[in-house]
Amino acid sequence: MKTQGKSPASAVSRREFLNIFAAGAAAAVGTVALSPLAGRAQAQGAGTLRMAWLTPATFDPRSASGDSEIAVLNAVYDYLIDTDAAANLVPRLASSWEHSEDGLTYTLHIREDATWHDGSAVTVEDVLWTLQWQRDAGGSVADLLGSVETIEAAGAGAIAISLSAPNPDFLYNLSDNKLVMLKAGADNIGVELNGSGPFIVEEILAGDRVIMRANADYWGGAPSIERLEFVYFDDQQAGIAAVQGGSAHGIMRLDNSSFLGFSGDANFHAVDIPTSGHHLARLRADRAPGADARVRKAFKLATDREAIWERVQLGYGAVGKDSPIGPAFGQYFLADAAVPARDPAAAAALLAEAGYPDGLDMTLHVPNSGTWPDLAQALAAQWQEAGIRVEIQLEDENSYWVEDWLEVDLGVTGWGARPIPQLYLDLAYHSQAAWNESHYSNPRLDALIELARSSFDQAERSAAYAEIQQIFLDDGPIIVPYFFAQFMVLASAVSGLTLHPFAGRSNFTSVTLG
Repeated sequence: MKTQGKSPASAVSRREFLNIFAAGAAAAVGTVALSPLAGRAQAQGAGTLRMAWLTPATFDPRSASGDSEIAVLNAVYDYLIDTDAAANLVPRLASSWEHSEDGLTYTLHIREDATWHDGSAVTVEDVLWTLQWQRDAGGSVADLLGSVETIEAAGAGAIAISLSAPNPDFLYNLSDNKLVMLKAGADNIGVELNGSGPFIVEEILAGDRVIMRANADYWGGAPSIERLEFVYFDDQQAGIAAVQGGSAHGIMRLDNSSFLGFSGDANFHAVDIPTSGHHLARLRADRAPGADARVRKAFKLATDREAIWERVQLGYGAVGKDSPIGPAFGQYFLADAAVPARDPAAAAALLAEAGYPDGLDMTLHVPNSGTWPDLAQALAAQWQEAGIRVEIQLEDENSYWVEDWLEVDLGVTGWGARPIPQLYLDLAYHSQAAWNESHYSNPRLDALIELARSSFDQAERSAAYAEIQQIFLDDGPIIVPYFFAQFMVLASAVSGLTLHPFAGRSNFTSVTLG
């Protein structure tokens, strides 16, 4: 499913692009150094699925973030609660749950038939240990568990979690990408991967691949394939070339233009779905120049969101309105909100009023993968007309999230799909959030985020989300030009794989190879 928009005069048409890509892809296959497993016949070997991903930076759940990292955690470990492609809560290690009438206590029943890959049984103590370990880590998961007062065993095979305030979305917090369950007292976390999930790690070849075999004793049933290999590439185009050349069965998280190159090719399944995921540009709001609201507004007035959506997303996804709450969230999305028309002259005047009569010179930090460089170039071209001159600094994607994305003054960020809007707000926009990359602090915004987090009144929550979106649009430190679609390309021999809006959470247990 996709929303198609008119292509601007400067954009390449889809048909023209398909012809350009076909020639480019053929050349790429001839020049990219593929793995020793290269060759279409080998990629279609019985029982082994090979997927191309960008090279991960870590498998430690406390700091894992990118799809290629979460994909390994999702395959090797279990979450307490999962989410499906439609954002529904799905039982995993927690087979069922209930909450008290006042919404302050959640009881989760842990499966009795789950075992760790070392053969020992998964216990309530393992779950309690993992939750406390994440709370002690002090990162984004600790933030999501911030309202937790106590976590304790609740009879045989269950845990009880008591909250300081009601939270209607709390179970979604337990489904966070980082919150996989570990064995109590686990050592060498991120290096030795002893999970309870559907696949068992056989070998990790740093920078090359992770080789896994099916867990025949998995509580959910043995996977349909014998082995799963995640093959890594430092450059996304190299991964795409591997799929084109047959050394990998498929790839997720590819850019829009490359995805179009597979459309209509009978050798591949090309799948796209709408998501709440989005790309944004953000200014640090706690120091100059972003601390001045006039500067933030100047950046907004210098930006044409629809033109960027058409140029970068090629009509897939939806136009954004400078808020993480998009049309994927249905009734919460402020569809009637008016985005200011692009006005470079007015933007330049605001900069002059803020003390920058000659404009601004800044560095724009950008992950070097997917459509992020294209987004950066589009933004830079638009901003230059308002006197905002940026030097684009490309950085390795996974390293960027580990090292300095929270520190730079001006950056492009990608936020993967989340099942509910509250997760974005709690993770990145409350003034005390662990991932408050813009360092934005607005007491009214904080109050609204807290209200939406705790209220069971649907009308009250909807009103809070509406006001939150308006604050972002009027004063916020972010520009969200679009919400992207998620893409997947698979060899025609592959079936049974459903694409999750956050690609790394896709489930490989039902995949079959024809």
